[in-house]
Amino acid sequence: MGRGLLCLLLLQLVGLVVAGGGRWRWQEEFLRLPSSDEATRWAVLIAGSNGFYNYRHQADVCHAYQIMRKGGVEEQNIVVMMYDDIAHNPDNPRPGLIFNHPSGPDVYAGVPKDYTGDDVNVNNFLAVLLGNRSALTGSGSGKVVASGPNDHVFVYYADHGGPGVLSMPADGEYLYADDLVKALKKKHAGGGYKSLVVYVEACESGSIFEGLLPSDISVYATTASNAEESSWGTYCPGDDHDAPAAEFDTCLGDLYSVAWMEDAEAHQEGRLAETLRQQYRTVKNRTSDEGTYTLGSHVMQYGDMALAPQSLDLYYMDTSPATANDHKLAAAGAKGSHSYTVSVNQRDADLLYLWRKYRRAGEGTAEKVEARERLVQEMGRRSRVDRSVEMIGGLLLGGARHKQQVVRERAALVEDWECLRSMVRTFEDQCGSLGQYGIKHMRSFANICNAGVPHHAMAKAASLACPSPPPLHL
Repeated sequence: MGRGLLCLLLLQLVGLVVAGGGRWRWQEEFLRLPSSDEATRWAVLIAGSNGFYNYRHQADVCHAYQIMRKGGVEEQNIVVMMYDDIAHNPDNPRPGLIFNHPSGPDVYAGVPKDYTGDDVNVNNFLAVLLGNRSALTGSGSGKVVASGPNDHVFVYYADHGGPGVLSMPADGEYLYADDLVKALKKKHAGGGYKSLVVYVEACESGSIFEGLLPSDISVYATTASNAEESSWGTYCPGDDHDAPAAEFDTCLGDLYSVAWMEDAEAHQEGRLAETLRQQYRTVKNRTSDEGTYTLGSHVMQYGDMALAPQSLDLYYMDTSPATANDHKLAAAGAKGSHSYTVSVNQRDADLLYLWRKYRRAGEGTAEKVEARERLVQEMGRRSRVDRSVEMIGGLLLGGARHKQQVVRERAALVEDWECLRSMVRTFEDQCGSLGQYGIKHMRSFANICNAGVPHHAMAKAASLACPSPPPLHL
């Protein structure tokens, strides 16, 4: 036996013995050379809101985490970002638990707290996505998507949105569409993945990718709505006090989100493989079924359509070939899970919560007075935002032109994204934060930019529309 081969065998033996003794595992790792074509699955799950009235976003993310784990995605490869103010919130009728379905299991148990509170922000989200630990701020876990050229990445974002933006918990902080797409391009250029899938739950979420996401960077995205409409909360409490979710006073999930997750669970349990395209069609049909259980929105797809035939097993599921009976079982499960529900426009879910708090409070109590004040305050704030944006548009664009929500078909929302940021900052400096409701007006600011209105004109119009600072909200 050659001396080189003998040395190699001895090294292998030492590595196995040391590893078996629980010490110096670097020997084992050293000897197990990585395969050049070995693929790893990664996931980023983010809820960009806070407050009990936004319960559904964190419930969505917690549920998504459970699905990732059931599908075999390693815990160290899943990054969870959520404010974490729901499970132990005083308003939670089930302390320490979170539900994404009225009769479903707790989805909070075991969910890691990678980034919570103020650490859920634009900077950290983009740093996590890009695998850039040095750019992280705060006291989070430090986990990032350290993926390579053979890996598959899944990103799920649940939140409020508006034309061209997604919200973050901090008032006035937004993830702009161009920044997200720039990050995806950068990760692709750096060989950061083989394929990447993005699911976005937010109003006007189609505007995040429309006219921006290239078809040649191996990114496939679906959104809860097109570029012009709201998405919908679901499993909401109705007028019937015995109805599902009634005890929570708020929506437990979002329609698009529970659609893809309940579909995934049905296929996982039935051991039935499914492609991205198949899930897109299933979710699209459920989310837009106006006649059965919701007013609905139009689920959209963007990016590299060549990825659509890929199996979801590449990202977050683990299935094996199934029989025809398995197929029937999975289909029945996906259909039956949403036989009864109340759905609400995402932007009105907080009003539903405040209204139910008011109705539930005892007559003549301090709680009743407080609930009424919060409801009136929120409705007044909305009215002020609407009036100020309308006035500014009339001053800058004139006539009825400012009322037209100009949609640039198949084009990006705005030509100059820095202009949009500047116009929004100018408005908020003078008139206060747009908030989760007010970001629906982002297209109005985009129209002002696309019309070439100078910044100083916007500043003057904002000072006329909002001569005094607005009161705080929610």
